[in-house]
Amino acid sequence: MYSKILLCYDGTVEGRNALRQGADVALCMKAETHLLAICRSMLETATPEGNTEALVQCDQDRADTILKEGVAWLEERGLSAHGYLVYGNPIKHIPETARRIGADLIVVGHRRRSRLARWWSDSDEQTLLDLTTCSILAAVRTDTP
Repeated sequence: MYSKILLCYDGTVEGRNALRQGADVALCMKAETHLLAICRSMLETATPEGNTEALVQCDQDRADTILKEGVAWLEERGLSAHGYLVYGNPIKHIPETARRIGADLIVVGHRRRSRLARWWSDSDEQTLLDLTTCSILAAVRTDTP
């Protein structure tokens, strides 16, 4: 059913849950597995004067760690994953990567938000569902009701 799966990972609890559930699906389907590590750069919020070589290196090291952690976790479970590292907005990079690799399933983590948080952040922007042509699995935490 699914031959190419894109797992989206950012190092958070929700990202780890997506990794776990996506790995289960990939193993069952014997699917080609791709891991997209998505990082929000610390440099985006730093003042230009604060962008030092040390901060740039720290940012890169943190991103590399997230990618390596995800790929290693998958390999420990018997999956060989192609890893990609991107910086910035997930809503931009996930659909682009899915199209580029020909994914037929995207696995993302889901963080529950309060009603106030949903109301506060409502926007007219397109959702991941609007921007992709393949199936999406939203992995939710299993330890919450």
